[in-house]
Amino acid sequence: MKTKSDVHKREDIYLDHSATTPVDPEVLGAMMRYFANNFGNPGSIHQFGRLAREAVDRAREQTAALIGAAPDEIVFTGSGTEADNLAILGAAAAAKPGKDHLITSASEHHAVLNTCKYLESKGFSVSYLAVDATGTVDPDDVRRAMTDRTLLISIMHGNNEIGTVAPLGEIAGAARQRGIPLHTDAVQSVGKIPVAVDELGVDLLSLSGHKFHGPKGIGALYARRGVPLAPVMFGGRQENGLRSGTENVPGIVGLGKACALARRDLPWQMDRLLEMRNLLEKLIREKIDAVRCNGHPFRRLPHVLSVSFRGVSGDAVVRELDRRGIAASAGAACASGTPQISHVLAALRIPEDYASGTVRFSLGRGNTEEQLAVSVDILAEIIQRLRDK
Repeated sequence: MKTKSDVHKREDIYLDHSATTPVDPEVLGAMMRYFANNFGNPGSIHQFGRLAREAVDRAREQTAALIGAAPDEIVFTGSGTEADNLAILGAAAAAKPGKDHLITSASEHHAVLNTCKYLESKGFSVSYLAVDATGTVDPDDVRRAMTDRTLLISIMHGNNEIGTVAPLGEIAGAARQRGIPLHTDAVQSVGKIPVAVDELGVDLLSLSGHKFHGPKGIGALYARRGVPLAPVMFGGRQENGLRSGTENVPGIVGLGKACALARRDLPWQMDRLLEMRNLLEKLIREKIDAVRCNGHPFRRLPHVLSVSFRGVSGDAVVRELDRRGIAASAGAACASGTPQISHVLAALRIPEDYASGTVRFSLGRGNTEEQLAVSVDILAEIIQRLRDK
């Protein structure tokens, strides 16, 4: 008798939506005319330029509406990484004399961590706060780390590896009492859960279009009015002087459309993703033993499931899944025969025999219950085979 996994030996199943998402057909349709027909430079005053400028302005309004910001608080960038860099380097460049300290966490994205390390090489000091076993930063640790020299706090909203959502409201309250701006990398959460800058209390927020069915190569930074920020790129002073360079009109249009679609569909999509993720976790626990799920048990992004399997290599599991047409990502990679645990998993202090076998599954609106059942059947076969070696 054939199993589901026998029948579906090469069905392509994409479970890596935290890495990137397919461009929505409506997004692509909105973008296409700005590649050829409406090709003007938004800085030009003739009709071609005016059409492009109108498209950029409309996208700015759509992006602002998704996160509850004002349009003039949106700065378009080339990526989420660039938005993180502009927030951190721009805040450091605009800081008053004597402000030379930053606070972040040990489980941030490398776009934040490596930018902070760069500032350390230039004489700044950085406090890298530990997280607990769920990947959560303790707001009291943030309070204790603040000094009169602190110029910025940067804490990720939704972690890209394990999905834990930070208690930004509490952190923001503490930061506001001391007059310290708060930045958050919200690349994984915007478009997946409700994100409202005033409710979060953040002053700077980074997002990226390709994480929620927009195009790659476009991101944005929300910068609250009055927050000190200096440019880190220089030229024609586009984007209110904060990001020089001719605007990527098709990309900006695509981001705006993706934001509009996310705003429209978020309530039901979020509930569906949560149901699907819970189903995936249930199936994995039923069919595979010696498993632990990472991240906060309930304060977690609805589309992310990080699972550690004891006694296997996560990298090997992902490669075997790929051979069977299933895309996921590993939480550890093998270099020179030695498993290299990601900094996020290391920060959680997961036992090494589990941490090295970590796989991240991240769901999207195209996934079905049948795909999850098939994937878990194949996953169980792979885990058993690798453990039997």
